[in-house]
Order: sequence, then structure tokens, then C-alpha cells
Amino acid sequence: MSEPIPLNLVRLRRSCAECSLQQLCLPAGVDGADMGRLDTVVQRRRPLARGDSLFRLGDPLRAVYVASEGSFKTVVVNASGEEHVLGFHLPGELFGLDAIGSGQHRCEAVALTDASVCELPFSQLSSIASQLPSLQQQLLRVIGQSADRDHDHVDLLSRRQASERIALFVHGLSARYRRIGRPADDFQLPMSRDEIARYLGLVLETVSRGFSRLHDEGVIEVRGRRVRILDEEALEVAASGCGDDQNPQPRRRDRA
Repeated sequence: MSEPIPLNLVRLRRSCAECSLQQLCLPAGVDGADMGRLDTVVQRRRPLARGDSLFRLGDPLRAVYVASEGSFKTVVVNASGEEHVLGFHLPGELFGLDAIGSGQHRCEAVALTDASVCELPFSQLSSIASQLPSLQQQLLRVIGQSADRDHDHVDLLSRRQASERIALFVHGLSARYRRIGRPADDFQLPMSRDEIARYLGLVLETVSRGFSRLHDEGVIEVRGRRVRILDEEALEVAASGCGDDQNPQPRRRDRA
């Protein structure tokens, strides 16, 4: 395995415009000397292929990660060998925070696609952040966003209607693409329907029917893994669980 290669943060300004490293490592007000110190922290791992593990259950906390390209899922496997998906991580989103409390990872991170990863060694990051208030504030904000996503997942699983879970998943994914500067109404799903089902606590057939229903009602257009949002208002209504009698009907479409 090759050693991580330090990155030049001057190049990161141009090449990572969509990445949270821009917010995390390049906060406003950091002077040239401090930027040089950050340059010694950010490292790039070798590229990972689809299905490769970035870290595994029980691995010690060494770094937190940002995918500069590609996406990841975090999973746990129960005693019977069944995989449960805990989260999906898009380009520019910080992950690997599950180990901060115990010092060991409580899940496994697997590449959903071919991916490139920037890593921030945690011991060095926390040391430098304590001396740079602007960086520390950015780090805390990104950690807070991750905690918010975990809370949203628990809230999502507590919802009883499968159709609501699916609509909320699509709506939330759209918002996350918008946050990282990518199109929020036309995107490619990096995960399979089966992985979505394992994340939502549903069976594959239910997820497939849910996507088909949203497609037939003209809320979204689905072509394989490509999703286009056609009626954002109707998607918000479906995600909120409001009854049809209190909201306008989405436009129903004919099957081709």
C-alpha cells in the first residue's frame, strides 16, 4: 500500500471547489503561514475501486475523510450476516466521525463508486484547529451537520409509511446535492435500490414500487439510477406525510 501523499492546498482551491475541504481547510482569514501548516495535514490516499473498504469495524481512529470524487456508504453487519446501511456520503461530505467518541470505528466505509479520498489525520487536525479559531469553528460546524444527518435518519426510520420514507430520502438527497454545489433536481443515484432499502428499513420491492409511484404521479422521472425532480412541491408534500385531501394532487403521467 502506498503512503498518503501531501496535497498542495493552492491546487485544492481550484480542484476541490465542490468539496467541504474548501470550507474546512480554507476558512476565511487564514494567512499564508497558517495555510502552510494546514498543507502538512491534508493527505490524499490511493484511489479506491467500487467495493473497496476505506476503514472497517474496530479500526482505530486515524483520520476523518472527505471524498473528493465518488461516494461511500457506511454499514454494519449483524450476527446473521445481514448488512444494515447507516449512511451515504457524497463528494465533499466529511465522514469517519463515528470513531471520535470511542477511538474505534463502529462501522465499515465502502466505496459505492470508484473514489478518491482526502484524509485529515485526526491528531494533527485537532492540534492545529485548537490554534486556529476559524478552522475550529468550521470543523465543529461540519461535525454538527453530520450529527443532523444521523438525527434525520432516526426520524426517517420512525416514520411508518414507506412512501413517506422514500419521498423524504429523495428530497433529502436533493438538498445535499444542492449543498455541495451540484444540480439538485437532476442527479445520478450512486447507490442501488437494494442499498436504499437497507438504509430505509424496507424491502427492495417496496422501494422499487415507491420510486415507480412517484414516477407515475409525475413527481419525479426515473431512468435507471438517474432521478429528475419534476414537481418539487409535490415531493415536499409526500415527504411531509400530509394527506392528499389537504394538498393539490401531483400531475399523473402515463407510462411510456
